[in-house]
Amino acid sequence: MQIIEQFQKCHVEHPIAKFFGECTDLKIKLDRCFREEKALKRKANFEESKKLKEQLRILRKENAASSSQ
Repeated sequence: MQIIEQFQKCHVEHPIAKFFGECTDLKIKLDRCFREEKALKRKANFEESKKLKEQLRILRKENAASSSQ
């Protein structure tokens, strides 16, 4: 959150210079932070999806076994 505030402050303080790279370093840090956050969320979602797929596989196996009896 701190990087976002610094980036916004840079844009306010340098309304013209921002077009010439004044805030570029902060933008790079911000992009890197967003990429890391996205990677963490993607990993968590993947783990959750593996759990749900396994539960679904077990339910299907149980349903197949009970319907064949």
